[in-house]
Amino acid sequence: MGLLRKLRFYLDSAMVVQLLIPVVFFGLFLIIPLAAVAVFPLVPGISGTTYSPLLLFQDPSMIRFTSTRPSVIIRQVVMGGENLTLIALFGPNYGAIPNSLINSMVVTLGASIFGLVVAFVMARYDFPGKMFFRVLAMVPLLLTPFINAFVVRKMFMYDGIISYFIHRILHLPYIIYVDYLAGVMIAQVMTFWPIVYLNVYASMVQIDPSLEEQAENLGAKGFRLFRTVTLPLSLPGLAAGAAVVFIFSLEDLGAPIAFREFDMISFKIFSGLRAAITGEVPPYVASLSLLLLALAMVAFLSIKKYVSLRQYAMVVRGGRWLPRVRKPGMIGAVLIYALILPAMLFTAFPQIGVFMYSLAERWTKTFPEGLTLKYFSEMVSNPVLFTSIKNSLIYAGSALAIIVLLGISTAYVVARGRIPGLGILDAIATSPIAIPGLAIATGYFLVFSRAPFKSTLLDPFTSGPWLLLILAYAIRRSPFTIRAVYAGLQQIHEALEESAMNLGASRWRTLATIVIPLLGLSILGGALVSFVYSMAETSVSVTLGGIESSQRPITYSMYEYLYSGYVEGPNLVAVMAVFIISIQLTVIVVTNFILKQRYAFIGV
Repeated sequence: MGLLRKLRFYLDSAMVVQLLIPVVFFGLFLIIPLAAVAVFPLVPGISGTTYSPLLLFQDPSMIRFTSTRPSVIIRQVVMGGENLTLIALFGPNYGAIPNSLINSMVVTLGASIFGLVVAFVMARYDFPGKMFFRVLAMVPLLLTPFINAFVVRKMFMYDGIISYFIHRILHLPYIIYVDYLAGVMIAQVMTFWPIVYLNVYASMVQIDPSLEEQAENLGAKGFRLFRTVTLPLSLPGLAAGAAVVFIFSLEDLGAPIAFREFDMISFKIFSGLRAAITGEVPPYVASLSLLLLALAMVAFLSIKKYVSLRQYAMVVRGGRWLPRVRKPGMIGAVLIYALILPAMLFTAFPQIGVFMYSLAERWTKTFPEGLTLKYFSEMVSNPVLFTSIKNSLIYAGSALAIIVLLGISTAYVVARGRIPGLGILDAIATSPIAIPGLAIATGYFLVFSRAPFKSTLLDPFTSGPWLLLILAYAIRRSPFTIRAVYAGLQQIHEALEESAMNLGASRWRTLATIVIPLLGLSILGGALVSFVYSMAETSVSVTLGGIESSQRPITYSMYEYLYSGYVEGPNLVAVMAVFIISIQLTVIVVTNFILKQRYAFIGV
C-alpha cells in the first residue's frame, strides 16, 4: 500500500504527461529505428535478400588478412632541381572493419595522451599566456564540417605547409606526403584531443589537494606522484573522454572522405545510404550500421557510471578547495613553450586555415593567394547556398522547440520523480551522445520509407526529408539541453515546489509559475548549445539531406560543393564554415560570460 500511495502522489496528471513525452518521443524516433537496424539484416526484403551480419566477415571489402597497400613508402625524387627524399605515409588497408577499429584505437590513444598532458599542465601550472593556451585548446572543437579535414590534407600534400617547413625552413632534404588511413588518423587526433583534455581537466581541478600533499609527505614526488595519485583520481575523466573520442572516430565522415579512405565503416554506410536515394538500401548497410552501433554502445556502457544524467550535469567548478597550482621550473617552461605550444598551434591550424580559405582568392600552392570578400557575398547571393542555410536555420529552430519540451520533461521526471525504472529513462536520455548518427539515419531509411509510414509526412521519398531531419536533430542534440535543465533543477530546492502544492497549487501550476521561471537561464543555455550543434549536424544531414534538392541543409551543401570538382568550392565551403563558427562563438560568449554556465562535457 505504501508503494501505491507513493505512485499515486507522484503519478499525477502533470507527472504522467512529463513522463509520456520522452517515453513516446524516444520510443518512436530512437528505439524503434535502432531496433530496425538490429532486426532488418535478418529479414528478407532489403533488396530482396537476407544479409546476416556474419556475412560481413566473409566479404573481402570488409575484412582482409593482408594489406592491399604499403603503410610507408620512402623514395628518392627530384623536385625543383633538387634531390629529395619523399616519405609517404599511407597506413595499411585491411578492409573497412579492421581499418575502422585500427583507426579508432590509434586516434583514441593519441588523443588521450596529448589531452592528458595538456590537461595536467593547465590544471597544475600557472605561467604567462595561460589564457591563450585555454583558448587555443578549444579551437579544434569549432565546428567546420568537412573543410577542416580538407585543410589537413592540404597541409600534408607534396607541396604543403609541412613539407615547406621541413625543406625550406629547417633545410632538411625531405618532403612529407600523408594520405589514406594515416591521414585520417592525424586529422582525427588533431580534431578530437580537446574532448579528452576537457574531461581530464574537469577531473583534475576537483581533486582534493590534501591527497596529493599527503602523498608528497610520504615521499612521492614528480612522476611517481602523478602515476600513483593524480592519474588514478583523473581516470573517470580520462575514461569518459577516451570513450567519446573512440565513438566519434568510428562515425566520422569528414576525414575518410577528405583522405580518400573509402574502406571505412562510416563511408560504406554513407555510400550505401546515398545509393538508396535512387533505389533500395543495400543489404550490407543495416548490418554495418548494427556493427557500428554495437561498438559505440560497448564504449558507452563501459563508462556508463561516469556519464549518467547526474554526472553528465556536473558543474565544472572547483570544490571548496583551491586546486594545486605552481610555477613551472626552467625545464618545465621550456617544455611548455617549445613543445606543447607548437603542438597546440599545429592542431589549431585546420580551423585557422578555414578562415584563410574564406578570405583567399585561391589556394592552389603552399599558401593562400590574394585577399577577397567575394565569397561571403556569394554565400548570400547564390540561391543554392542561401536556401541550404535557410533550411538549416528552420530545421534547427524547429528541432529546438522539441528539444526544449523534451529537455524540461525528461530532466524534471528524472530529478523529481520517485518512480521505479527511471534509471532506464536516464540511460536513454543520455545515450544519443554516444549513438552514431549513421545508425539513426539507417534506421530512419528502413522504418519510415516502408509501411505503415510509406506515403506519409515521415516518408522521406514522399514529402522529402525535412521532418526526419528535424526529428533526428532533436534526438541527437537533446542531451545538451537535458543536461542543462537537470543541472538547474539540482539547484532548486524541492521545498519550494512542496510549499506551493501544500498551499493548493497543482503540479501544473507549480511548474508554470515556479519551476520553469527559475530554470529560465538553464533552459536558454542548453537550448543555445543544442541549436548550434543542430546547425552543424553532419551524419544525418549528408545521408537523408540529399533526397530532395530543395530541402538540403547547410552541411550537405558543404559536402557537395567541396567534392563536386567546383573550382571555388573549397572557398565557399570555408565561408559557410565561418558562418557556423560565428554562431558557435556567439553561443560560447552568451553561455559562459552572460549566463555564467559551465558544464562538464563528455563530448562536443
